[in-house]
Amino acid sequence: MEMQTTVDGCETCPAHHSGNLTKLGVNMANWDFVVALAGNPNTGKSTVFNALTGLRQHTGNWPGKTVVRAEGGFAYGGHRYKLVDLPGTYSLLSTSLDEEVARDFILFGRPDVTAVVVDAARLERNLNLVLQVLEITDRAVVCLNLMDEAKRQGLCVDERRLARDLGVPVVPAAARRGEGMPELTRVLSDVATGRTVCRPQRIQNEPPELRKAVGRLTAQLEEAFPNVPNSRWVALRLLEGDTRIMEAVSSGELGDLNRTPRREEEVLA
Repeated sequence: MEMQTTVDGCETCPAHHSGNLTKLGVNMANWDFVVALAGNPNTGKSTVFNALTGLRQHTGNWPGKTVVRAEGGFAYGGHRYKLVDLPGTYSLLSTSLDEEVARDFILFGRPDVTAVVVDAARLERNLNLVLQVLEITDRAVVCLNLMDEAKRQGLCVDERRLARDLGVPVVPAAARRGEGMPELTRVLSDVATGRTVCRPQRIQNEPPELRKAVGRLTAQLEEAFPNVPNSRWVALRLLEGDTRIMEAVSSGELGDLNRTPRREEEVLA
């Protein structure tokens, strides 16, 4: 699976390469793009967050939830980015409040790009979350963190092969040393601005009966909730008996979630 990279006329000019990272801390006025930061616990996600935003966070609770959120900002290439640190979670199947918050934000908050931080030394365990994120959104980047620890354990990860297999950019990093952070910033910017278009690999080997059921249910969802993002994913969750999504559909809340304001200060106020 390949990614498409488009290049505009100014990419080769010096100004394009001089827009290095500026850590904004919590000073995020007039931001241009939203970056969601996802990952399993203990992958160094908070270290990545701090490296990009300047070691400062604005913390509080998600609206109506007891789950703590953190957000910060950075500037790069003439644009300002708001970074939203999602709860650390192993899955997006909504078996816990943390998973529900992370999933709802990626689906309904519609971030411009979602960065998934994974532990390079425990890659197989982390890929479950990556694949679930790629089922929801096309705009994603994998931060292959803790590469120093993987090397210490004698592990070698082929990030180029992984990027081809996933269909999204993969950036090797050791965030606690600051390694890989300039490249991660550039790739996040490229995906958020549309310079890089991801083509995520998705598993679509359902039996014919399931494929037909998904198609019928997807059409019904699009009729009832015309602007719902990724109605196919919602249909799959319904067929799998996801009680949270079932409740949102039966109560009409799915439409309310989909009308969540695009701008983050309204979403998270």
